[in-house]
Amino acid sequence: MELKCMLVTVTDMERARKFYEDIFGLELLQDNDGNMLLSGGLALQQKDIWEKFLGRDVLPKSNASELYFEDPDVEGLVVRLEQLYPETEFVNRLMTHTWGQTVTRFYDPDGNLIEVGTPVAGN
Repeated sequence: MELKCMLVTVTDMERARKFYEDIFGLELLQDNDGNMLLSGGLALQQKDIWEKFLGRDVLPKSNASELYFEDPDVEGLVVRLEQLYPETEFVNRLMTHTWGQTVTRFYDPDGNLIEVGTPVAGN
């Protein structure tokens, strides 16, 4: 068995696609009318379709999971976020763990939690 992708719900597909393209360089691979597959294994699902399918509400900022990315220039990523998406809500702008990894955590425009950290040795 193989994990193929992670799915997050969004209220505006084009806004979400542009955010992930601008910030992470992800590219649209497939558009299935309410579900987009982006490079890197990320799927965007239209929130109302997902709620209808599940019969439950989607709770933004639930903090039950996060998308994790690595970037050697986390500081540059924070600057890019502040310039392109000044409304971004940060959980923490920059912090350094005891093992030396620098990370930032923030919400995408739909309240999905994202962490970006410098590469961890051995990965």
